[in-house]
Amino acid sequence: MNRINQLFQDKPSDILSVYFTAGHPSLDSTADIIKTLAGAGADMIEIGIPFSDPMADGPVIQKSSDKALKNGMSLTRLMQQLKEIRKEVTAPLLMMGYLNPVMQFGIDNFCRQCHEVGIDGVILPDLPLDLYLEEYRQIFVQYDLHAVFLMSPQTGEERIRRIDEASGGFVYMVSAASTTGVKESFSPGQIAYFERINRMNLKNPRLIGFGISNRKTFAEACKYAQGAIIGSAFIKILEKEGARDENIRNFIKDLKK
Repeated sequence: MNRINQLFQDKPSDILSVYFTAGHPSLDSTADIIKTLAGAGADMIEIGIPFSDPMADGPVIQKSSDKALKNGMSLTRLMQQLKEIRKEVTAPLLMMGYLNPVMQFGIDNFCRQCHEVGIDGVILPDLPLDLYLEEYRQIFVQYDLHAVFLMSPQTGEERIRRIDEASGGFVYMVSAASTTGVKESFSPGQIAYFERINRMNLKNPRLIGFGISNRKTFAEACKYAQGAIIGSAFIKILEKEGARDENIRNFIKDLKK
């Protein structure tokens, strides 16, 4: 069974998925950050593929992506860094990024190497759903990779049903029609959106992302979905002064206490 499916089967609620950009804050920090996150209690880890034009990301993730590229991070280097990761980490791992670098790497080559290093799923926000279904779905299936698609408050019911049908593992539920970033709470409109999606009884579990930054927003998101995704707030922790591993452990502990 894919590790993502196993996670949701074993833990149907309060799932914490953490995103960070590979190659940030330093070129060789990626594997160590993954190991520390897993040891600290992160349920799932999203490894960001740096890209020069991260259009859906806010300033914090954009800055981390720019720094990672300047550090020399690439998909080739990232795959090399992850070759031994499954010797120490059992948590589900996903790659998240944009279609352009993956296309340059080669879709089949990308999926094959993801499978070889132990990646369980891929999130490409700008991958058109129809293109995936027509050309790439069988490649993902061949390498036991879940393709995770996103929906937002503006996504219509018919498309949500198609996204639910096409997605593997879970559906990424974007909390607001904006870029990523830290928010302190959800608006009444966002809550109404969460409740509307709950009433649709989708087949896939859902994780809420964009704006999750602290214990309050994580706990609130978990009321309306199986868990939540934290990105920008965690990247700020990686840039914080002090011992990085201790900062990571304290951050995860504070979220889950």
